[in-house]
Amino acid sequence: MNTENIQELSFEDALSRLENIVRELEGGRIKLDDAVSAYEQAVSLKQLCEKKLENARLKIEKIEINNGNMSTSEFNIPEA
Repeated sequence: MNTENIQELSFEDALSRLENIVRELEGGRIKLDDAVSAYEQAVSLKQLCEKKLENARLKIEKIEINNGNMSTSEFNIPEA
């Protein structure tokens, strides 16, 4: 799968493919050239997943109602 096709994947599909590649690499049963290609694809998939998560985070807003007035503000997730 080339980079252009990767960019068209949904978050869920990209994550699933990334998980499959990790399992293959951890298994150690693929040839070195194939492992390098798989690693490169995994990097692209990881970047896509991070980008989609960041975009989703930026879209999330908290709705607040004060004295009958509705407003929105950034939804902050407490850090653990």
